[in-house]
Amino acid sequence: MGSIFWFRKDLRLQDNEALAKAVHAAHQSTQNTVYCVYGFNSACFEQLEGIRQHSLTESIRALDSSLDGKLNIISKNNAQEFAKELVAACSKTSSLEVYAMQSFDPEGVAEQEVVAKELLSNGLVLNLVGSAYAVNPGTVTKPDGLNYRVYTPFYRAWNQLANIEPVKLPSLQTTWGTWPTQNISIEPSKSSPLKVIAGEEFALRTFARFKERALDDYDEQRNRADLSGTSHLSHALAHGEIHPRTLLAQLGDSNAHEVFRKEIAWREFYADVLHHYPHTVNDYYEPKFKQLKYDTGADAQKKFELWCKGETGYPMVDAGMRQLLAEGWMHNRVRMIVASFLVKDLHLEWTWGAAHFEAHLSDFDPASNSHGWQWTAGCGTDASPYYRIFNPILQGLKFDPNGDYVRKYIPELRHLSDSSAHEPWEVFDGYQNGYPEQMVDHSEERNEALARLEEIKVK
Repeated sequence: MGSIFWFRKDLRLQDNEALAKAVHAAHQSTQNTVYCVYGFNSACFEQLEGIRQHSLTESIRALDSSLDGKLNIISKNNAQEFAKELVAACSKTSSLEVYAMQSFDPEGVAEQEVVAKELLSNGLVLNLVGSAYAVNPGTVTKPDGLNYRVYTPFYRAWNQLANIEPVKLPSLQTTWGTWPTQNISIEPSKSSPLKVIAGEEFALRTFARFKERALDDYDEQRNRADLSGTSHLSHALAHGEIHPRTLLAQLGDSNAHEVFRKEIAWREFYADVLHHYPHTVNDYYEPKFKQLKYDTGADAQKKFELWCKGETGYPMVDAGMRQLLAEGWMHNRVRMIVASFLVKDLHLEWTWGAAHFEAHLSDFDPASNSHGWQWTAGCGTDASPYYRIFNPILQGLKFDPNGDYVRKYIPELRHLSDSSAHEPWEVFDGYQNGYPEQMVDHSEERNEALARLEEIKVK
């Protein structure tokens, strides 16, 4: 008998705890064959924007290549159909057990429950091993056993548990097996604004370049949108092309390395929060903010569309939104700026922005997306109160001081030098290339946002 390994959001061979278990199991059963499976949800795939389709397919192609072209793809419309095909695969390969990484987000949990139930009803077992995190969600608890609701104490406790060595793929003679299946070719049905490069090898190279280029200055440069001061590993982490253990194992004790370690912990904190409060994937962590008055109707929709296109008249906001459309990614500091603008300048509900990010981000992660938005909107965890309102002009001047980031994504402002790109209304030729005027007055909308907050305080 061999063993079946089900790839999920762990599209890599190294530092993959569940895959290592599957390899060991195959050898213990006197056969060294591991049948690797990927469940392709064709219905969900068609709903993705082009950048996300290409992001996924390139990651899968890279994985298949690392398996010598032996990745078995099961294409179905839902988890139940996939589970039945997995049962059939077990029969074809004489396998009694399936190994897979455990998911903790609501969609992943529901999927693995369906698969486990179907396998069990046929006398088969689903072994869920490890996760996409250095510390599994639900593991870090307070002394009283309850979960942390604030990041800083969570980080202190998490840091005591996160120093785990990466898991090496066993150096056993392993055969990647296939069985007669339909010849399934996963091809994007929509175009991408750029060519996507993905996969485990590329992720490892990206991390190596980051260590040489920016890691030692991460604490100083990570918020600068005009510099390449971040790791650019969010896509790889979202698809599981690299594991956080691999990153943490190569960090030192400097302040810059510590700040990067804390960023990894933020991702794990949000996963832990979502694990304990699964409704917050698209609902409020702090329910009282449901009472806040948000704009709706045709005017609100028009404002939202201008925000989506990057035509608000605020250069830092527009540069970020255009970067999202062009690259399927946005600098993290800019994500906070555009989120604050949507919620507190345009008075639109955070869920609108979260859905737009989900559609376009190649690094989409349900926990990070939902709770990143709620943190900025003031209705989430930790100490980011609603009255913290980003001034998009000052944020631009601080984190893109020479205007390079703005000019890169807004061609209408490339004729402006230095920081004047952030304030085209201050120069006589600022609007000569058709850049839109400010759609709202930030000072007025800030006051309006605070007034709306006072209304729910009174309630």
